[in-house]
Amino acid sequence: MNRRHWLVAVTLALTAALSGCGYNDFQRLDEEVKASWSEVLNQYQRRSDLIPNIVATVKGEAQFEQDTLTRVVEARARATSIQATPELINNPEAFNNFQKAQGELSGALSRLMVVSERYPDLKANKGFQDLRVQLEGTENRITVARNRYIKAVADYNVLARSFPSNLTAMAFSYQVKPSFTVQNEAQISTPPTVSFDPPASK
Repeated sequence: MNRRHWLVAVTLALTAALSGCGYNDFQRLDEEVKASWSEVLNQYQRRSDLIPNIVATVKGEAQFEQDTLTRVVEARARATSIQATPELINNPEAFNNFQKAQGELSGALSRLMVVSERYPDLKANKGFQDLRVQLEGTENRITVARNRYIKAVADYNVLARSFPSNLTAMAFSYQVKPSFTVQNEAQISTPPTVSFDPPASK
């Protein structure tokens, strides 16, 4: 066997070995995780872009609860201060901080929507209602995007933990990726208190 044939044989053997040990699957699943993460970020950005318009519209309601409005503005500032780079999905601590900030923003927006029910003029405001519909649609898209990301990460992590592909993971430093978890489990298990009492006069 000459040198050229020997190199071809070695290359084919290495290709077969890498395919059999899950190397190619790691590449495919890693790309799926990255793509699904990009979609999550796109939807969070879409929501963030809506908030200034929502805040501006709500400010037009003279007696609206300023504390609720302030919480939304501050939560958005915290959420957008975290640089959501592709590397974030490989850093459990940074990922958890990102998730926590987005969860706080979701809670603040939810509170804002509940409080807005107490203001007839705001409820009748077409601009506000249009923004509300856009927000609800965006929240639904966030849920879908997060679910796709969770599925992609689960597939990747199973490969990283299963034998013999876990040997490939160790050899190439393919770490288990963090996924979304339920924040404040005890809190969300308690039904929220919703009051439709009119706002106190000032």
